[in-house]
Amino acid sequence: MQDLSTYVPPVRPDFQQRQGRYARLERLRAHLHADELFRAYQGAAELWEFLPYGPFISAAAYHRFLRGFEAGEDPVFYAIRDLARGQVMGVAAYLRIAPERGAIELGHICLGPALQQSRAATEAFFMMMSWAFEAGYRRFEWKCDARNIPSRRAAQRLGLSYEGVFRQDMIVKGQNRDTAWFAAIDAEYPALKEAFQAWLLPQNFDAQGRQVERLSDLTQLVRVSRDPVLGL
Repeated sequence: MQDLSTYVPPVRPDFQQRQGRYARLERLRAHLHADELFRAYQGAAELWEFLPYGPFISAAAYHRFLRGFEAGEDPVFYAIRDLARGQVMGVAAYLRIAPERGAIELGHICLGPALQQSRAATEAFFMMMSWAFEAGYRRFEWKCDARNIPSRRAAQRLGLSYEGVFRQDMIVKGQNRDTAWFAAIDAEYPALKEAFQAWLLPQNFDAQGRQVERLSDLTQLVRVSRDPVLGL
C-alpha cells in the first residue's frame, strides 16, 4: 500500500503561457482569441458533435460563450497557438481539478482542421500533461463519448491507458452518453516524457514533415492497458 500521509496537494493551474518548439499555450481570453478561433473552426461543424455546446452561428456568439469561462477555476481553458502559422487554432482545458486527491483531467478539446494531427497539437497536449505531473498531480485523465473513436485513438496515442466505459454516464444534447475513461499516473510520466521528447525532435520528421517514428509506437510501451475497440 502506498503511504500518502505526507502528500502535499498541488496548486491549481495558474500559468498564463507555456511555450514549446511548435506550440504555445495561452490562457484563454475572449477578446484576444475568439475571432481567430471562430475562423479556425469555419466549415467544420463536426467539431461540435461530441461537445456539450456549439456549433455557434457567429463570432459574436462564440465570443459571449468564451467570456463565461475566462474567470473560472474549473474548467481552466487554454488557447493553442501554432507557432509556425502564428495563429491560434484550437483550445483545450483542465477540468475536474482535484488537488486534494491529485487528479486532473484534460478535456474540452476543440481543434481547427489545420491543427489536427499536427506537431503543434501534440506538443500542446504534452505541455498540459507535463505541467500537471511536474506540479505534483498523481493522475492525468482523459474522458470522451464512447462513440468518439478519434478521441479514443488520440488518448491511447498520447500514452493514456484505457480504464473502461461508464455506461449511461451523461445526457448530452438530448442523447445518452457512455463515457470512455483513459488515464496516466505519475509513475508512468518519466517514460512518457521521454517518448514525447523523442517524437518531437526535428530529426523525427522528414523533409515533407512526415514522422519517422510514430508516437503511438513509443507510448505503447508505457500503457498498461489498451482500448479493445481500437485493438492497438
